[in-house]
Amino acid sequence: MTQASILVCGTGIAGLACALGLSRSGLSVGLLGPRHEPAVRAADDYHPRVYAISDASRMLLDRLGAWRLIDSRRITPVEGMEIHGDANGCLDLSAWQDARDALAWIVESGEIERALQQAVQVMGIAWHEDQFASLITRPDGISVTSAQGMQWQPDLLVGADGARSPVRQAARIHHDYTPYGDMGVVAHLDIDRPHQNRAYQWFTGDSVFALLPMPDTVAGPQASLVWSLPEGLARDWLALDAQGQQAYLAAHAQSITGGRLGRLRLRTRPQGFPLTLERTAMVAPGVALVGDAAHRVHPLAGQGLNLGLGDVQAMMQVLQDRESYRAPGDLRVLARYRRRRAEPVWAMGAVTHGLHRLFGTQCAPLAWARNQGMQVADRLPFLKRQLIRAAAGD
Repeated sequence: MTQASILVCGTGIAGLACALGLSRSGLSVGLLGPRHEPAVRAADDYHPRVYAISDASRMLLDRLGAWRLIDSRRITPVEGMEIHGDANGCLDLSAWQDARDALAWIVESGEIERALQQAVQVMGIAWHEDQFASLITRPDGISVTSAQGMQWQPDLLVGADGARSPVRQAARIHHDYTPYGDMGVVAHLDIDRPHQNRAYQWFTGDSVFALLPMPDTVAGPQASLVWSLPEGLARDWLALDAQGQQAYLAAHAQSITGGRLGRLRLRTRPQGFPLTLERTAMVAPGVALVGDAAHRVHPLAGQGLNLGLGDVQAMMQVLQDRESYRAPGDLRVLARYRRRRAEPVWAMGAVTHGLHRLFGTQCAPLAWARNQGMQVADRLPFLKRQLIRAAAGD
């Protein structure tokens, strides 16, 4: 029987951050899951998935000792953002409008994982390279068994094991799943014009086309593409050969972006993933969920990872503030965690789902109203500051 007050199942960003945060709070923590060490990339070679890290998430990663381990040359500050409607609507946000250095920071997923893994090793957290197999809940606690037969009786099991979470299923935590019928396609692009550390987003009616700034390469400036489009169109594009994929991108990008960053050329082969809206009850006796295991939202706001790191921050605070006589897995303690995350998770889901529905509707009066609303918002400094602070996690 392996001992650990808290067992974190899942070794992605959310799981690693959770294990680090709880360990730094003085709790006995074990980590269960495979060890996927991201390959060290050459200067002009980047991991295919990037994230927009909010200020709140950056500060959390810094407190965990991970942010300083990321190569600063692979971090791109987002100093401004242009959001274009499907007509003449445009909202222009800049960090200086709220006296900030940046709206967010673009970082490769592999770099964040690598830094968190190094911090986990420094902290000496026990890492069990195995898979979750089963959970038994008894009146006196829970028992966890791995695929290789290891057993734990932790006070708390944290499910950070992704959108298809086996922990969530084993704990029978309620899960609402709504597919959008869309896919998110990501790729890195060479661009003709400097991005000037600005992000761009275009709503086209049936898709959302976003370009995120990345470090310049020897060949010139580059950006990361996140394109949400109907699943059938996405699969047709992904099935093409390299030449066909480039031709498809070129045929659509010019009309969508108006040549804002010049000609766009694929640096990497596009990868796709289905888009869903998912919510859960987040807790059960002795079990709590974080990250994609707990919720998923549409990526048009780029807040999925930030929402998961918000779960980590809330769990750290709730467990630190609990009464000394209550165990970490006490359902009263976990209910506080669920209440603390209820409003942020619901609000982000409502905003992203609402925007997806709003810009996916082709009704002419509504199209006029949404684009006029963007124009009005662009002229209101106070509203812009509120939007910036919300995106920063304030």
